[in-house]
Parts: sequence; structure tokens; C-alpha cells
Amino acid sequence: MMPKLTQETIRERLRTISDPALDKDLITLKQVKDISLVDDGHIKLSIELVTHAYPESMKLELEGLIKKALADLGNQNITIDYSYQVAALPPSGDKARLPEVKNIIAVAAGKGGVGKSTVATNLALALSKHGASVGLLDADIFGPSIPTMLGAAQTPAESASEQKIIPSIHHGIKAMSIGFFVEQKEAVIWRGPMIHRLLQQFMEDVEWGSLDYLICDLPPGTGDVQLSLSQLIPIAGSVMVTTPQEVSLIDVVKAINMFEKVNIPILGLIENMSYYRCAGCGHTEEIFSRGGGKKLAKERQLQWLGELPLDPKVRFGGDHGIPVVVGAPDSPYTELFMTMASDVALNVAREVLKHGKRSSGLTVLQ
Repeated sequence: MMPKLTQETIRERLRTISDPALDKDLITLKQVKDISLVDDGHIKLSIELVTHAYPESMKLELEGLIKKALADLGNQNITIDYSYQVAALPPSGDKARLPEVKNIIAVAAGKGGVGKSTVATNLALALSKHGASVGLLDADIFGPSIPTMLGAAQTPAESASEQKIIPSIHHGIKAMSIGFFVEQKEAVIWRGPMIHRLLQQFMEDVEWGSLDYLICDLPPGTGDVQLSLSQLIPIAGSVMVTTPQEVSLIDVVKAINMFEKVNIPILGLIENMSYYRCAGCGHTEEIFSRGGGKKLAKERQLQWLGELPLDPKVRFGGDHGIPVVVGAPDSPYTELFMTMASDVALNVAREVLKHGKRSSGLTVLQ
């Protein structure tokens, strides 16, 4: 006998389906926002996903699971509408400086020169391209490179009333850097307490508004900025950037250890400058070796986010204020950053699931 087609029957079937990205069922996660039965048994579902960067492949997998679970109800006329509510943990009282920012993601490296700012900039733009609201904070006080990489602002940073600062807008994302307020060739010569106060000002006095993700481009190493940010704001996790050679890997291990000591999750590891492929003949040269980052990720049980080539297009974009995600949207490099952005966003959501509940919707059974 065919089960009766009701909202409750459908709900119970959906309880058997896990979100492919989160490995928990849709009902427990409160992702089923509405079930409607229309003419002739047409089923309309409203499903809420945890990030705008939810991969299309997983969305297709989810649709297949839903249709299979409802197959014996006698109607394959199923429409699924998706909405997005980015998973986030509410900050503790002593770190509630950015109440409208859902997730803060640090991009870090053990040493300089590994392309950390390139990764931070293009990850931020990739998340924005996915549909999220994104900000980019240049926390590298002594070597701010975000102003160069983002180029001229559509709306420059400015001071507003009540001593508030309005961030600049570049390519659709909000940005803040000390580089907006000092001459390009002027050196910032400050001690640790001054850096701490500036970072606090960037948290409390900048009108970031409502953001799904704030990407923080950290300076290399394990110094004052990293410690100050871990004390000032709730960092959802950090993305580590390295190059393949041993000297870079040694230093990134130190940075990983530092984040683990201050209880900041590692969202994944990226290997930059993994290889160079000649545009003329296609020959691949592993200038800095290759695969060290992937090996390290396996050893430390970190998610391997992928490798990026050494390519003039990426370098040119960073030098001329047109990052590759913006300047070459159909390139394989943009595709890499879009995939990495999806992986990072999903790892943020998984960290939320580990620690309790998000501010709206996504709940974990304790």
C-alpha cells in the first residue's frame, strides 16, 4: 500500500537524508524551511544551505537523495528552492566587537613571500562571487599589500561621524588597510602595543556592517598581530599558505602550532607556487619542488585545499589591482580559487557543528 502523501510523511523521509557537506540529516539541521503540496501532488520544498559557496556537485547529490527518498510516494514532480543562511557561532561577550560579522577567517603563513596576500585577496573575491557578503582586513601592518592588489576603490575609505571609519569598496567587497592612510613608501615603525590598538580600532571603529565572511590577511610568522587578533575577535579558523620547499614548510608548521595553542581551528592548507607551466610548450617545471604541502597536510591531518601554480597572470593581476578572480573569471586559476573558497566555507560550517549551534537555523543535537 502506497504511503499517504502528507507534509509529515515527507518530513519523515527527509529525516533520513544527510546534507552531503555536513553529514547530518536535514531535519536535525533545521534546513527544511517549508514543505508545500500543490495541485496533483506536486511537492515544493524550501531548503536552506549553510553557505552561498555550497558546491553545485553536492547540490545535485542532495537533489538526487531527496527524489530517491520520496520516490515511492508516487510523484516525481518535485521542485526545490534553495536559500542560504551562513553558519556562524555567536561570539563570547569579551570578543563581541563585530556583532554583524558572522565568520572571521584568518589567512596565515609561517614566512613571507609565499603569496599569502594573493590567496587572501582571491579567496575573499571568490566568496563574494559565490554570492556571500565579504570584507577583507589587511592586518599586515608593516607590509600592507592589499591596497596594491585591490587597485583603485569604487568607494574610498573615509572617516564618518562619531569617529567611525567607512571601509573602501573594491570589486564588490569591503576593505580596510593601514595602507589606505599612509604614503606607499612610508614605513610604519611601531611597537606591539600600538599595533594592538590599531587592530582594536579596525574592529571597533570601522563600519563593517553585515558580513558573511571577513577575511583577515595576517603578517607572516607568529607575532603580535596573531596574538592580538586571537584575543580581540572570535576567529572561525585559519587558512595556512606555504610553498613546497622545506624552509617554508618548517615555518608553516610553527604557525600551525601557534594557532592550535590559541584554539583557532585550521581550515586547510594551500600550497602556492607548486609548479610553473610554460605557456609556449606546456613543459612543467617544479621550481620550488612540489607536494610538500600535501604531505604536511596528510601528516597533520589537515584538509588539503589544493595547489596553485606560479603563473604570470596571477602575478600581473596582483600588481595591477585586478586580481585573477576578477580579471580572468573563466581561467583555471579562478576555478581553483572558487573551489578553495567552497571548501573553506564548508569547513567553517563544520566547525560550527562541532561547537554547538549557529545564530539562526542550524542546530546540532547535543
